[in-house]
Amino acid sequence: MDLHAEVFHGLKPGPVLLVCAAIHGDELNGIEICRRLISQTDPDELSGTLIVVPVVNVFGFIQQSRYLPDRRDLNRCFPGSERGALGSRLAFLFSETLVQNATHIIDLHTGAIHRSNLPQIRVDTDNAEALEMAHAFNSPVILHSKERDGSLRSLATELGIPLILYEAGEALRFDYAAIKSGVIGVQNVMKRLKMLKGRRTRKKVTPVVAHRSAWIRNEHDGLVVPQVQLGETIQKGQVIAQTVNPHGDILYPLRSPHNGIVIGISNIPVANEGEALFNVAQYDDDVFGEASSSVDVFSEAYDGKPV
Repeated sequence: MDLHAEVFHGLKPGPVLLVCAAIHGDELNGIEICRRLISQTDPDELSGTLIVVPVVNVFGFIQQSRYLPDRRDLNRCFPGSERGALGSRLAFLFSETLVQNATHIIDLHTGAIHRSNLPQIRVDTDNAEALEMAHAFNSPVILHSKERDGSLRSLATELGIPLILYEAGEALRFDYAAIKSGVIGVQNVMKRLKMLKGRRTRKKVTPVVAHRSAWIRNEHDGLVVPQVQLGETIQKGQVIAQTVNPHGDILYPLRSPHNGIVIGISNIPVANEGEALFNVAQYDDDVFGEASSSVDVFSEAYDGKPV
């Protein structure tokens, strides 16, 4: 079993940053972020070591699937074992050869298939060093999130390695605004770690921490007509979607149960009762306005053009 990595050793000593993508094989934005990062990195200007793994789950990538061939989720297989199933073996190889040599990690993800995520950093805000990395990345939203058992984040926590997870866009699609902000975000973290010289590129975005988020679910079977977009600020009681039947004679409004910012959205118009439609980040009242402004500034700063 092989795993391809690009390794850049700088002229001066410093941290070892591991940047990886496609632990879920259909999450393509991170792969393009890695490709651009590789092309823009000059070892002569680097302090420390940068390790870039554009595709961790090669099996899923080839099949355009989130999962491994046996339908296991690689991000539930860490730390893995040398003699286990395919997922365990790949997780063990990745852990033993790369993760344990890193001092910091950035894990790149997208939303699941048919779901789009606003660019956001997920991090355990109780980890001070990881939280510093999250702020340096300069994504519009920082979401407090505890790690799940078997995930790369869980392994990093056990090893004492600060890790941030970047979520942006949708599986099997390129989102160029998410890709651009991802490349700049990784480089911002490298500058924060003094691996690169220069000031961080801020684009006037000031990240705000959301300590909770929740999915708003459909209340009726039918066709869903959204009334809000990704990144939009919503108020408690606001109609955020209309659910209609195919014959058009009955309409059910879906109202938000709380204030927040839409950071995830389902892209499938057909939904049954109980299906998750909108993921909403919730903020304390004293920072809600600041968070809304941060998202607006981000939307203006990054366009969706390929270059």
